[in-house]
Amino acid sequence: MSGAMVSLPHTWRPFGARMAIFVFGGGLAAVVVATAVLLSDELSAFTGFQKVTVVFFLLLALACAWAIARCRITADEHCVTVVNGYRRRVYEWPQVVDVSLRRGAPWAGLDLSDGTQISVVAIQGSDGPRAVKAVRELSALIAAHTPPDPDR
Repeated sequence: MSGAMVSLPHTWRPFGARMAIFVFGGGLAAVVVATAVLLSDELSAFTGFQKVTVVFFLLLALACAWAIARCRITADEHCVTVVNGYRRRVYEWPQVVDVSLRRGAPWAGLDLSDGTQISVVAIQGSDGPRAVKAVRELSALIAAHTPPDPDR
């Protein structure tokens, strides 16, 4: 897979998921605030526990949305940093073997030198050509940072 070399450091983020979170999440927040303002007198009928429960679930939804929105993969001269939700992993270039985005896969996978693969939520299959371009760019960087095989 050939791809254009990008300048380092470079960060890839999901597009569609982030836009959905910001647009639909913002719309939902506006509806909730408008409803609370318009029904402020009727809200007194709810118990304190019911109000706390609603706030708890709103905060839980916000935490989930923030976890998705912060997903990214950053490549620099020394390493690749993968942030999936609230987990951050840093891999030196020799640890990264390949990146792939299989047909129908929800996101890309990063193959590591120890034989494992991790998901890269920042490159989502639903982003279509944008995701394919990101995989090609990252693949070109991996190839450029892979030491030559002395047996070849």
